[in-house]
Parts: sequence; structure tokens; C-alpha cells
Amino acid sequence: MTAATAGGWPPLRDELRGIEPYGAPQLDVPVQLNVNENPYGPSPACVADIATAAAEAAVTLNRYPDREFVALRTALAAYLSKDTPAGIVPEQVWAANGSNEIMLQLLQAFGGPGRTAVSFAPTYSMYPEYARDTNTRWVAGRRADDFTLDLDAARDLVKTEQPSVILLPSPNNPTGTALPPDAVGMLCEAAGDHDVNGIVVVDEAYGEFRRTGVPSALELLSSYRNLVVTRTMSKAFAGAGLRLGYLAAAPEICDAIRVVRLPYHLSAVTQAVALAALGHAPELLGKVEDLRRERDALVDGLRAEGYDVADSDANFVLFGRFADRHAVWQGLLDRGVLIRETGPEGWLRVSVGTPDEMAAFRAALTDVDGERA
Repeated sequence: MTAATAGGWPPLRDELRGIEPYGAPQLDVPVQLNVNENPYGPSPACVADIATAAAEAAVTLNRYPDREFVALRTALAAYLSKDTPAGIVPEQVWAANGSNEIMLQLLQAFGGPGRTAVSFAPTYSMYPEYARDTNTRWVAGRRADDFTLDLDAARDLVKTEQPSVILLPSPNNPTGTALPPDAVGMLCEAAGDHDVNGIVVVDEAYGEFRRTGVPSALELLSSYRNLVVTRTMSKAFAGAGLRLGYLAAAPEICDAIRVVRLPYHLSAVTQAVALAALGHAPELLGKVEDLRRERDALVDGLRAEGYDVADSDANFVLFGRFADRHAVWQGLLDRGVLIRETGPEGWLRVSVGTPDEMAAFRAALTDVDGERA
């Protein structure tokens, strides 16, 4: 269904007319590898603790939840502190209903009419929608052919466009490319110039999947007051249905977001369930190393079969190139395997699943290739 109907009704903003709502296909097929979910669900013990926490929260549902969600921010700060020697305090943490809402709140606070947001394509397809929804001008630079950033070109674009917000996924979606610290630092310095005075948002939705030796941008927080690092519980934490995203930044940035956040935006149930899940962090993250190995094996296997494959620090792999990628996508779907038709033309993205799911994907891809040969 499109976002508007004929005849000018309802009275939607003109720039939204005819636009399809965002969303990957949700299809009931045996192997679902299209939205980068963690295929390993919580244990019975974790489920029991979550159920208990939700039940305890239910007793208080006649009252508004803690608007500042102090307990949750404290737990998230403790978790994030493992990725930076400087540590993270609760005043540096903010959370919302998924990292999507985090990004929207950042654009509401720091974007808006007369301001510009910048990223570098190919990149996450929701970024221009956040800009559109907040009436922020959108500018997309280009990545190099290997999907890394050309630092000189990126710096020049920032100087030219003077963005209020720079959005940098690391690992990048849909390519899986991680940003080196010098790229983040350079852009923070360029954006922090008095002529620009913008913030740099490093979106680490897939940060827990990065390869050994690849640092988190959290290590740079103490050096750059305009740096924001976002995370989510949807991916590595196996909490896609929980809808909990969060960020770490200077306390002044968290305070600024309070101006645009809706009152009591995190329900008592969400806070309780997220806290219970964080209490099981070692277990929920226990399959991350398995998924990394499965990813690396997939990259090697696809390359051995002659595909172009992007290096990945995430739980998905971008591969190609196809003269008709939609036909390949459809062929896989016809065989019960759902992946994602996204990214540069000619490429497809597949999430990393269980060994059985990956075997089914590889068999289906071989079958499709044979049919098209």
C-alpha cells in the first residue's frame, strides 16, 4: 500500500505522496536470511527471567515508567564500558525503541530545516528517510569501489556541505565494511570545525560482530565531544523483537535529545525486558563467535565459486555481481530461501544463519546458477 491515495486525500505532505513504506519482505519461508537477525534465540532460563521481569512490570502499569530509565542506562553503560578503557557513565547513555528511533531523535535534535545530513553511499537505506521525515537536507557522498571511504573526498564533502549530522555505519550496511579509527577521527575534526560544527554518528548496530582487532568507535568518545556511537539489542543480542536501541555520547548530547523525545517513550515493560536480557549478556552473545566463523567461511566459499564478495565485519555478506539480481533473488525464494535485494545494482545481501541455513542457501544458489547457466 502506498502512503497516499488518489484525489489528494488524506492531506499528506506533498513530498510523501506515492512513497512506499519502508520494510524488507516478511515472508513465511523455511530459510529467512534477509534482515540480519541472530538465528539463535534466548535460552529457557533467559526466557523465564524476561517473563518474570515483564510480570513484575505489569503490576505497575497503572503508573508511568521511569522517564529517565536510570537502571537501564546504568546497565547499558556497564556493558559499553567493556569496549573502551575510558569507561562509560550512565549520563553518557540514551536509549529508545530501536536504533531507528535513536537516529530519528538525533535528526530531530540536530537536523531540521536549513540543516544538512551527510552519509556515503552505498549505506543504510533508512538514513535519507530520517532526513526526509525531519525536513533535513540529505547529501550522499560516494564510497570507493571496495566500499571503503576516500578520506580526502569525505573531508572535502564535509567542508563543502557543512553538515549538522554525519551518519557513518560501521560496519556499514549493506556492505559490512568497518571504519578505521583514523577515518572517524578525521571526520569528527572536520565536522567539529567552527565553520561546520556538526556531530558524527557512528552506527555500530553490528559492532559486536566485528573481526578481532577492529576497534569500536567508543574508544574515541573521550577525544571528540561531537562523536555519537549507537548500538542496538536487535542483532548480536538476539533481541530484534525487543526494539531497544541506545547510544553513547557526551552528556550534553544526551540532554539535547531530551528536548525532542516523547514523554515516557520507553515503556515499563521495555525497560524491564531489556534489563533482564542484559543480565544474560554472556549467553545471548555466546553465539557471536560462531556467527563470525560462519560468515568468514561463507565469504571464502563464495569467493571460491567466483563471486565478488565484500569484506564483512557484520553478520551478513554482500555478494555479486549479477546481470539480473532480481531473477537470482526470486530463484532463491522459489527454493525456500529469502535473502535481501539491496545495495549497489548487481549485488545481493545474505544474513549469516545457522550451519543448516547456510547449507540450504548454498545449495539453492548452486541450483539457481545451474538453472541460469
